[in-house]
Amino acid sequence: MPLLIPAIDLRDGRCVQLRQGDYDEETVYFDDPVKMAKLWRVQNARTLHVVDLDAARGEGDHNRPVIRDICDTLDIPVQLGGGIRSLEQIEAALEMGVYRVILGTAAVKNPDLIEAAIEQFSSHRIVVGIDARDGEVRVQGWTEGAGLDAVNFAREMEARGVRRIVYTDISRDGTMSGPNIEAYRTMGSALSETRITASGGVGEYEDLLSIQTLQPYGVDSVIVGTALYENRFPCQQFWAWHEKDEIDLDTYSSAPLRPESSEK
Repeated sequence: MPLLIPAIDLRDGRCVQLRQGDYDEETVYFDDPVKMAKLWRVQNARTLHVVDLDAARGEGDHNRPVIRDICDTLDIPVQLGGGIRSLEQIEAALEMGVYRVILGTAAVKNPDLIEAAIEQFSSHRIVVGIDARDGEVRVQGWTEGAGLDAVNFAREMEARGVRRIVYTDISRDGTMSGPNIEAYRTMGSALSETRITASGGVGEYEDLLSIQTLQPYGVDSVIVGTALYENRFPCQQFWAWHEKDEIDLDTYSSAPLRPESSEK
C-alpha cells in the first residue's frame, strides 16, 4: 500500500482545501492547524504535507510561526511547499524543523536553483512539486501556465538530480473524483531514478488500491486532503464520533508526540 500523507493547506492561519486550485472555492475545515496536525498523527500519519497557500501566491510568510509550531509538536517528518524560492528560504525552513522542502515555481523559473539546493542540502531534503492541468505545468500557486509539458519537465528535473516529485493533477485536486492514474503512469514510465508522490482526486479506499498498482512505475506515496477531512475512510469512523476539541491529542494515542517547547 502506498504511504498515505495527510495534507494541511494553510491560508490566513487556517486549515483549508481548495477545489481544483481555485482560491475562490475554498472550504475552511479547522481554525487550529497545530491541533489538526496532532489529530492526523493520532490517526497514525507517518509524514505530514503542509502547503502555505498565501506564500505560494506571494502574499507573505505570516503562516511561518504556525508551521514552526507544527514541526515542534510532531515526531514525524513534515514536508513544506509554497513560496520557497531561494537557498536562504530553504535553509530557513529546514532550520525551523521542516524535513523536506518542495520547490514548484522556483524549479520552473530557476532550474539551476534545484541543482544548487540538492548539492547543499541533498536530494532527500529537496523535492520538486509539479502541478499540472491538462498536462501543462502551472506556477504561482497554480494561477499561471508555464508553457511546459509536465512529463518533459519531470525528465529535466531528474537529469538535474531530483529523486522525488510531488505530482498534482489540479483538475482532480479537492474533487474526490478519483486520481488520474494514467497521468501518474505516464510520468513514472518516463523516469528511471525518481520516485513520485501522487496528489489530487483521492476520495475513497479503492482509489488507494488503484494507486498501489502504480508502484512498478515509482509511485510510492499519495497525498490526501479533502477525503480525510470528510472522513471518507473506514478507519476514521471512530474519530468522527468525537468533536476534535474533545480529544486529548497529546495523550490519546500510543504514538508519542513531542512535548511543548519550554521556550513557547
